[in-house]
Amino acid sequence: MAESVRPFREGRNTTVRKDHPHNAETPPDLLRASFVTPTDAFYVRNHGDVPEVDPGTYRLKVSGLVQRPLELSLGEIKGLPKTEFASTLYCAGNRRSELMEKSPIPGKVAWETGAAGNARWGGTLLRDVLGEAGIKGGARHAAFTGLDRDVEAGTGELFGGSIPLGKATSDDVLLAYEMNGGPLAPEHGFPLRVVVGGYVGARSVKWLSEVRLQAGPSDNYYQAVEYKLFPPHVTAETADYSEGEMLGETPLNCVICAPQSGETLAQDAVGVRGYALTGGDRRVERVEVSADGGETWTEAALTEEGGPATWLFWEATLKPGPGPCEIVARATDSGGETQPETVDEVWNFQGYANNARHKVSVRVGG
Repeated sequence: MAESVRPFREGRNTTVRKDHPHNAETPPDLLRASFVTPTDAFYVRNHGDVPEVDPGTYRLKVSGLVQRPLELSLGEIKGLPKTEFASTLYCAGNRRSELMEKSPIPGKVAWETGAAGNARWGGTLLRDVLGEAGIKGGARHAAFTGLDRDVEAGTGELFGGSIPLGKATSDDVLLAYEMNGGPLAPEHGFPLRVVVGGYVGARSVKWLSEVRLQAGPSDNYYQAVEYKLFPPHVTAETADYSEGEMLGETPLNCVICAPQSGETLAQDAVGVRGYALTGGDRRVERVEVSADGGETWTEAALTEEGGPATWLFWEATLKPGPGPCEIVARATDSGGETQPETVDEVWNFQGYANNARHKVSVRVGG
């Protein structure tokens, strides 16, 4: 399998948050412009350089607790039944910049609200490939390994992670070779990636080289150390990484895309728009917004919805008085969960899973 480092291509409609490795997010106006995010505006989360892979020599290994180990060419994978669905990818570090305002989080990408995107993916269900291989007793997790080597943390190891086998054999985990009707772009995992519906983006491993069934979770750095959640009182110095919670399902979240903090609005009705999403097989059932910092709430209209693994769009009209105004949004899901009130409740030293109520500060009238 030929592999080399591909320079990052220019001309994308994204805001760069880190040059090397390249990380970029979608500006709020583009994020909310289309229910399916255009490929050239879709956020990019890299932990190393983008590998260049020859599709002609590419092989996917299926190994571990399987009855028949496999090495599949891209053509063989495309020969399996094709499935297409929309699914939202959501970076576990999205909205980290708000946590950084409370207390510094050194060495992490300062994501705002655009490390999220919804695409239509095409490929073969992972369970169909596992069916070809046969699953042995004792298999409990599917571990993924990519072809990209870690630069960000300095380990030099291949990026990887895992999901429980029950999730791996569900109908929303795809080995994707298409995105929005075309082949995967290099930065989105060409020629093959995993798409894990309802899970944080780190589990949707790009440039997939191996699926391994095993008894326990992946011991990859990005599962065993990074992408773990700790309580607010734990620091990098006191953390016991064996005790951290491995991030899996996407946390319930709701984001205001318009207006943006710092805007001055006419003294009139204020249109508020955004997106909301949650993880697993839950759905967002209600979005509420407030123009008085959370004293009173107005229910938003849910304007575009997909399946459980996609975000939804919402909008509302508020009529605040003149002067400074704090607009707040919160969501509630089908499990009855709602969002924490402040970032104090969710702050953690790695800056993950910020799902506190989203707030923007604007001025109404001159």
